[in-house]
Amino acid sequence: MNANAPNPPALLDWGVASLPLPGETVSGDFHLVRFFPGGALVAAVDGLGHGAEAAAAAQAAVATLQARPAESVLTLIKRCHHSLKETRGAVLTLASFQEPDAMMTWAGIGNVEGVVLRADPKASPLRDYALLDGGVVGMQLSPLRAFVIPITPGDLLLMATDGIRSGFWEGLPLGDSPQQLADRILARDAKGTDDALVVVARYRGEVP
Repeated sequence: MNANAPNPPALLDWGVASLPLPGETVSGDFHLVRFFPGGALVAAVDGLGHGAEAAAAAQAAVATLQARPAESVLTLIKRCHHSLKETRGAVLTLASFQEPDAMMTWAGIGNVEGVVLRADPKASPLRDYALLDGGVVGMQLSPLRAFVIPITPGDLLLMATDGIRSGFWEGLPLGDSPQQLADRILARDAKGTDDALVVVARYRGEVP
């Protein structure tokens, strides 16, 4: 398991896989998984373009998110918008898990795809998709919207930047670990024409 905290919390298991655009030494795609009392924030950020300037924009967004992970996703997007004014901008999707409510709030600006795959085969719907708003964080935002969905133990959250082919969630062996799934998606679905990043998080819920 990867971790952004000193002690791995029980709320999520997660993994990440990424590649820079061939020929580049740095990627403009960044991720964040940050635990806070009562919840966790997951983010995938794509700095516009590629190379060092894209990386600087994405890094600025992640630094902003790290500072206040427990705030609402809409407030965090607004903070990122302010922080990225002097950069080339970025697109991103955020998901905030709240315990003990067993709810997840998510929002996205741009084209970082997000999907929740339900662990219960009888769930309806079996998938929930992030509804993305237009704009570029740091440049221009559309009216912001956030959506709240219930989350149950075993559900999988997947986020991918546009260096990953759409439909990356299809045909996955869902019993694999989040890191195995992230590695599989990157190997199978990376386009090779842009930076690529995928984050996978399995919701565990509170474990005594």
